Amino acid sequence: MSADPHAAHGHDEIEMPHASMRDYVIGFLLSAILTAIPFWLVMTMPLSAGTTGAVIMGFAVVQIVVHMIFFLHMTPKAEGGWSLTSLVFTVIVVGIMLAGSLWVMHHLNTNMMPMPHEPTSQTASQVL
Repeated sequence: MSADPHAAHGHDEIEMPHASMRDYVIGFLLSAILTAIPFWLVMTMPLSAGTTGAVIMGFAVVQIVVHMIFFLHMTPKAEGGWSLTSLVFTVIVVGIMLAGSLWVMHHLNTNMMPMPHEPTSQTASQVL
């Protein structure tokens, strides 16, 4: 009989990454920095509004990656790679849905018939 109880049942061993306190502290510090910089950008406005928005979106994407690596432990080795595969699939599906929704709304707006404007000089009592 083998020393590993799972080996007797034929289960494949899946390596789970073990996080240390050092990993959690690094993740926390990166998250705090990635939150403080956009806050500073909004409060001081050193850049234009459009540039500030783009920079904040970039910091948000980086922060999502930091959270996935340091707190959710999503690496190619975690759970045999299935957690990362499901994440990629989810991102692709959400991207398709977002792009399709924007495309439909753009074409609805483009093909909408113009509405006639009411004359502003007449009041409702004058029309009746």
